[in-house]
Amino acid sequence: MQAHGTTRPPGAPLICKRARVSDDLIAMAELPKRYDPKTVEPKWYQRWIDDRDFVADAKSSKPPFSVVMPPPNITGVLTLGHVLNNTIQDILARRARMQRFEVLWLPGMDHAGIGTQTAVEKHLRRTENKTRHDLGREEFLRRVLEWQDKHGGIIIEQLKRLGCSCDWSRQRYTLDEAYTAAVQRAFVDLYDKGLIYRGRRMINWDPVAQTAVSDEEVISKPQKGKLYFVRYEIVEEPGRFLEVATTRPETIMADTAMAFHPGDKRYLDLLGKHAWRPLARERIPIIADDAIDPEFGTGVLKVTPAHDAVDFEIGQRHNLPIIDVLHPDGRINCLTEPELDELDRFNARERTAELLKARGALAKTEPYENNVGFSDRSDVPIEPRISDQWFLRYPKTKEALAVVRDHLIRFFPAHWEKVYAQWLENIRDWCISRQVWWGHRIPAWYRKSQISNLKSEIYVGIEPPPDPENWIQDEDTLDTWFSSWLWAYETMDQETRNKFYPTSVLVTAADIIFFWVARMIIAGLEFKPGKSSKTEDNIPFHHVFFTSVVRDKQGRKMSKSLGNSPDPLELIDKYGADGLRFGLMRIAPTGQDIRFDEKQIEEGRNFATKLWNVARFRQMHGASNPAPKIDTQALSIFAVEVLARLNETIDAIEDAYREYQFNIVAQRLYDFVWSDYCDWFVEAAKTDIFGEDEAKKKSALAVMDFALSAILRLLHPFMPHITEELWCLLGFGKDSIQFAAPPQKSALDDVADVPGKRELVSAIYRTVQAGRNLRAEANLPLNNKIRVILRIESKTIFNQIPTLMRFLNAEEVELNPKYKAQAGNPVAITPLGEIFLAIDAADKARERERLDKEIAKVENDLRTVKAKLQNSSFVDRAPVAVVEEHRRRLGDFTVQLAKLRQARAGLK
Repeated sequence: MQAHGTTRPPGAPLICKRARVSDDLIAMAELPKRYDPKTVEPKWYQRWIDDRDFVADAKSSKPPFSVVMPPPNITGVLTLGHVLNNTIQDILARRARMQRFEVLWLPGMDHAGIGTQTAVEKHLRRTENKTRHDLGREEFLRRVLEWQDKHGGIIIEQLKRLGCSCDWSRQRYTLDEAYTAAVQRAFVDLYDKGLIYRGRRMINWDPVAQTAVSDEEVISKPQKGKLYFVRYEIVEEPGRFLEVATTRPETIMADTAMAFHPGDKRYLDLLGKHAWRPLARERIPIIADDAIDPEFGTGVLKVTPAHDAVDFEIGQRHNLPIIDVLHPDGRINCLTEPELDELDRFNARERTAELLKARGALAKTEPYENNVGFSDRSDVPIEPRISDQWFLRYPKTKEALAVVRDHLIRFFPAHWEKVYAQWLENIRDWCISRQVWWGHRIPAWYRKSQISNLKSEIYVGIEPPPDPENWIQDEDTLDTWFSSWLWAYETMDQETRNKFYPTSVLVTAADIIFFWVARMIIAGLEFKPGKSSKTEDNIPFHHVFFTSVVRDKQGRKMSKSLGNSPDPLELIDKYGADGLRFGLMRIAPTGQDIRFDEKQIEEGRNFATKLWNVARFRQMHGASNPAPKIDTQALSIFAVEVLARLNETIDAIEDAYREYQFNIVAQRLYDFVWSDYCDWFVEAAKTDIFGEDEAKKKSALAVMDFALSAILRLLHPFMPHITEELWCLLGFGKDSIQFAAPPQKSALDDVADVPGKRELVSAIYRTVQAGRNLRAEANLPLNNKIRVILRIESKTIFNQIPTLMRFLNAEEVELNPKYKAQAGNPVAITPLGEIFLAIDAADKARERERLDKEIAKVENDLRTVKAKLQNSSFVDRAPVAVVEEHRRRLGDFTVQLAKLRQARAGLK
C-alpha cells in the first residue's frame, strides 16, 4: 500500500461511485455478502492520503485541536502498546475532525541514542567481530546511518496499516537539522544561565551500554542474594575484629574506611583506630558518621566511596581516598588481587567469598533479598561510579508543580498528579551526558593545551570556537530525553505553533511521567515558545492521558523473551485493523492494566461482521435516506425504545469521552449496536418491513436509517475503515464520514407517553427472554416452531403478537387469561404474566429421552463423589481444599438430580 502520492496502486479497488436519484435518496452499489477488511482498509487509507484529509491547515479559522505523537524509536516495530497508544490518539483526532476542529496530529520518530547504537554494535560484533572503537567515530556513525536507512521507519508504515490519521507531511525526527539546532540552542541557553554545569559526581553507570544513565532510568527490582559477614582485624588490637555485613564483597579492595554511627556505644572505643582491609591488605581508618544505620547488619559499614552513593558522600565529609576497582564493562580492575583481576563482577563475588573464607575473614553468609537498581536501557544492575558528566539544575520546578496542582494541566487518571508532585518535590540534578556516539553531540570544546587538566577552559556555543584547531569537542552526546523534552513545540514551525500550541492532549505511558511528561512541562515554562509570556500559553498540553499496560492473561508484561507478545500485524491480517482497534479498546479500562486475550480481538472482528450484516439487511429494502424524516406520531413502540436508547448512548459516550474512558465508549457502542439495535429493534422492525402497511414500513426504515447513520458516526473514531465504507455504500453523505457532524439526539418530546411505551417494550423483551430460556431448558431446537401461551388479563400487547411470534419463533402466541397448563408444560413468570410452552407428544418424547440421559449422568457423578467422601483414606490425606470441593459437588449434584427427576415426573 502506498503512503503518499495521487495515483491509486494498480489493481486497487475503486471507491464506490454515487448516483443521484433524488434530492434525499441515493442509490448505492450493493454491499458484498462478506466484509473483507483486506480490501476495504487499504483502499480507504490510500483515498484519505490522496485527498490530504489528514493535513492540518495552520491558516484555518476553525478552532485548533492538536496532538504530538510520542515518537517511537527509529528502529522500533509495532507492539500492542503502540497499537493502544496510537489508537487512542487516532480516536481523539478523528472525533475532533467530526466536531469541526482543525486537527493536527503530528507524527515523528526518536533517534534512540543508546538503543540504536547498541543494536548496531551487536551487529558489528556478530558480523565483523569489531567494536565502534575499531571503526572510529566517523566510520561508525556512517554505519549507523546505513542501519537507520535499512531498518528505520518501519513502524511508520505499520501505523498507517492501523489507520492512523497523522499529518504525515509534518513528520519530524529528533535528528532533523532544524531540530538538532534547537537542541543545541537549548543547551547553550541553559549553560549561559548557569543551569548546566560539568562536574565529577557519583552517577549511575550501565556496564553493558557503558554510559551514564539518569536516576529516572534506574528501575528498582527485588533480587535474592546473600549477605556476607566479613571480619576486619583491628590494627591496634590484634585478635579483635569488626564484623561487617555486605552484599558486595567484590568491592572490598576499594574500601577506604570503616564507619559506625557516632551514637553506637559498641564501637566508640575504636574511633580513630584502624582496621586491616582483608583483600588488597591495607590499614584503613575507623570513623563515625550519622549516615550509618545501627540496625542494619552489625551496625558497621565498609566505606567504598567509588562504588556507592552513600559511601561517596561519607567519603567527601571525611576526605577519604577514592579507589575504583571496576572496569567500565563491570570487570574487576585490581592488580593486587590477581585471582580476581579481570573477572566479571558477579563471578568475582563468588570467588571473593572463597578467598575470604580461605583467609579466615568470612564469618558466615545468609540468604538475603534486597532491591537492586537495574538499567532501564540494558536491564542489568547499574554500578554507582564517579565520573565527569554534564548536569542540569532543573528550572521552573515550582511553576511546573503549580500548573498541574491548579489544573492548567489535567492528568487522567488524576492519581498520577501525586506521583508527579512527589518527583518534583524531591528532584535531583539531571545527568544529561551519555557516553555514546549516536545522538546530539554536546556543543562544548576543551582547549587542547589543558585537556589533561580537570579545570580545563571550556567553550560552549552553537558554532565551534573561532580557532577550532586549538580545541577538541566533547566526545559525549546528550541524553535522548534532552532532545525529546522540546518535542511539543520544536516539531512545529512558527505559523503552526501559533495555531496549535499549546497542544490539546498528550497520550503516553505512565512509566515516562518523569522522563518526558514532567520535562516537557518544565521546557515549555522555561523556554516560553507560546504566543505570549503567559503561563497558559506556554504549557505544552492541556490534558495528559496515561494509557494502561498491556499484559498477558496471567498478568505478565508482554515481552519477546516470554513469547507472550503477539505481532499486531498478524492480528491485523487475521481480524482487520478495525477489529484489532475495537477489540483492544473494549478491554482497556482507564487506570488499570489490560489482560490481553486474542478472543477479544476476534470479538472486534465479529462486531464488524455484525455491523456489516445489519447494513446489508437495510440495503435489501431500498436506498437509505441520508436525512430521514421521522414521523414521531407513527413510531412503533420498538422504534421509540431504540431512539430513547440511542439518546442514552450518546449521553453516556459524551460523559465517558470527557474522562477519557475509552473502554466505556466502546462497550456502550457494542451493547447498543449488537443488542438494542440489531437483536431487538431490527428484529422487531421486520414485522413492519415485511408487512402490508406501507406507512409502518416507511417509518421502520426511516428509524433504521436514523439510527444506522448515528451508529456509523459514533463508531468512526474507533473503526474508521468499515464506517467509511458503509457511509459511502449506504449513501449517508456526499463527503467522507471523517467530516460528518456527530449525531444529535432524536426529539421524542412530542411522542405521547414515552415512559409507558418503554415500560411495555421492556416487559415484552423480558418475556421473550423468559420464553427463550424455557425453550433452551426444554431442549427444543431453535428452528422448530412452537406454540406459546400467555396467561394474562391485559390486552395491551394484542397488537404486538406478530412481533412476539417472530422473537420466539412461534407458530402461534395465544393470549388466554384462563389457560390451564397440561402437566410438563414449561412455565415462567414474566412482567406480562405467565408464559407457557405447549409441548406436543413428539417434543415430550424427546424431552423424556434427554432427561433420562441427564439423570443417568448426574447419578453416576453423584456415586463417584460419594464413594470418595466415604473413603477415609482420601478424606484424611487429600488437601483440605480438595475435600471441600468434593463436598460442594456432592451438594450441587444432589440438588441438580432432584430438579431433573421433578421435571421427568411431569412428563409421565
